[in-house]
Order: sequence, then C-alpha cells, then structure tokens
Amino acid sequence: MAVDRRRLILDAATKSFSMFGFKATTMDRVAKLANVGKGTIYTFFTNKEELFEEIVSTLVKEMIAQAEATIRPDKSFSENVQQVLAKLLEFRTTHVLMIKLLQEEKEIGTPAVLDMLNHIEDEIISYLKSKIDAATQKGYIIQNDSEITSFLLLKTYVSLVSDWERNHEPLSSEQIANIIKFYLMKGLSS
Repeated sequence: MAVDRRRLILDAATKSFSMFGFKATTMDRVAKLANVGKGTIYTFFTNKEELFEEIVSTLVKEMIAQAEATIRPDKSFSENVQQVLAKLLEFRTTHVLMIKLLQEEKEIGTPAVLDMLNHIEDEIISYLKSKIDAATQKGYIIQNDSEITSFLLLKTYVSLVSDWERNHEPLSSEQIANIIKFYLMKGLSS
C-alpha cells in the first residue's frame, strides 16, 4: 500500500499547530513529525501559511458538518438555530486546534492566527446566512438582512456563553435559548 505523504504532512502539521501553535510550528518540526524530508513538504505546500490554510479549511468543513448534523426537520427554525449555535461553540471550545489558536491569538496576537480566526468566523456567518436565507424563502421568518442577523446571532450566543460567565453565574442552555428567542427570533417571526 502506497504511503499518502500529503496526508502524513497534514496530520503532522495539525498535530504541531495544535501542540505548539502557529508561531512555534516550523516546517522542520512538521517534517520530523511526519517522518518525511522537509523538501517533501514543499512538493505539496508552498509555505507554512498555505499548509495552515488547508488545515483550517478542513477544520471549518468539519465544524459545519457537525452543525449541519444537529438540524432536525421536525424542530422549529428557532430551535434548530439554537442547536447549530451550541454545536459550533462546543466545537470551538473542545477542538484542540481551535483552543490553541484562540489561546495564541489572545496571548501573542499572531497576525496569521487572527486572520484564520476571522476566516473561521466569516465561514460560520456565511453558513448561518444560508440557513436564514432558506428560512426566509420558506416563510419561517420575515425578510431581513441575513448577514447582519447571522452576525448578531453568533455574537450574541458567544457573548451569553463566554462573556457573561466572567462576572455572572453561567446561563443554562435553556436560558440562552429563551434569551435568543425573545430578543432575536421573535422579531424575525412571520
């Protein structure tokens, strides 16, 4: 069976970025973890940034696939939005690479990491926007600026889960669902 060197490199780089962050990951380290020569990496990827982009792209696809799997046709749009947001946040707080990226951005402020985190947020907003557009077309919610609505849903949910907890008792999933339903979803209801 042929060895998939590209896959070995991607797996090794994911491991390195997860363990050491973007800044401390070198192509030498990736080559050592993948058990390939450094030159082999450059046959597949131009530089560390391109390798990082590919890994983050895969991470985003995985995150969205997990969110998509939570959608249930028998649930209301509001309930499905709540489940999707919960799954996206759970992914952000449990996936080792995401945790490391958030930590590096907070502690070091590495520009490439900030760019990737912004890219991830843009992808999440785009995903939510597609769901809001579909709900609008089906008449489940009223006409709205779906990009702003997606941004507000994401930021509100993240704020209620993480920012609120800094100075208050954590909110239960049910409380968060009720807050989002009351402040955001009722205004969109048709």
